[in-house]
Amino acid sequence: MTGLLDDLLGGLALGAVYALVALGFVVIFKASGVLNFAHGSLLLLGGYLTAVLHDDIGFAGALAVGVLATALLAGVIDRLLLRRGDPDPQHTAHVQTIVTIGVDIVLLTDLSRRIGGDLLVLGDPWGDAVTRVGPVTVADSRLAAIAVSAGAIAVVFGLFRYTRWGLSLRAAGEDLEAAALMGVRLSRVRTLAWCLAGALAALAAVFLAAFPAPGLERTTGQIALKAFPAAILGGMASPAGALAGSLLIGLTEALVAGHQSELRLLGEGFGDVAPYAVMVLVLLVRPTGLFGTKGAARV
Repeated sequence: MTGLLDDLLGGLALGAVYALVALGFVVIFKASGVLNFAHGSLLLLGGYLTAVLHDDIGFAGALAVGVLATALLAGVIDRLLLRRGDPDPQHTAHVQTIVTIGVDIVLLTDLSRRIGGDLLVLGDPWGDAVTRVGPVTVADSRLAAIAVSAGAIAVVFGLFRYTRWGLSLRAAGEDLEAAALMGVRLSRVRTLAWCLAGALAALAAVFLAAFPAPGLERTTGQIALKAFPAAILGGMASPAGALAGSLLIGLTEALVAGHQSELRLLGEGFGDVAPYAVMVLVLLVRPTGLFGTKGAARV
């Protein structure tokens, strides 16, 4: 029973962090129709900046710089690379998606060269401390991941619900052309969406590299790709779906890892593919995702 509770808490913490990354995928897709395959590299950049700066300016200062720098770079990628010379970017989302693959290769190559084979410590205040919650001993980093992620997600949902930018983003997600005709400044909406996604990715990096993980390494950005099935599960354009999908993926991964011996027949590496297996099973039942809706097309 204790092992099950430990797995559930770990899965909840992991799902909360995945939700930060999945929300980044969703807001970019809603604003521009682009699938950002450079998201993992942006996450790695935020974590790297936090790791190399925390000795000089402290953890809070390094995290602030990492979040702001990653948000700025994400906005620059959108403005200067994806939309440069394109008068009608909403009709070329597939081309821009391919461009993000190239951006990911460039960023990942440079960051991998800088990190090398090292394990970088981000200097987070939780360290390897643990807290006893009833019969379960849980790492403080996991509790912090749940609390901080919940706060950040609440802020994001507040932006969606109560700000003009959120209203414009929802309008753009419904129909880009109609939103533009109604006066929505799509250029500003999508740039802010890219900046928000970059900031969330940098924040997620802290908890993906925190204890019990050994630290930040050059493959940490690949973990972010596990949040991609979560966004797909939720319907890709649904923030609430991204949250639900992330929790489902996090719990699945934690439970599979905790019962690996019983699942030996499925292979030792089944935990790595479990998120994608869940995605496929759900999409077989609901092809549009948990919160997706069928679109109507005029012919």
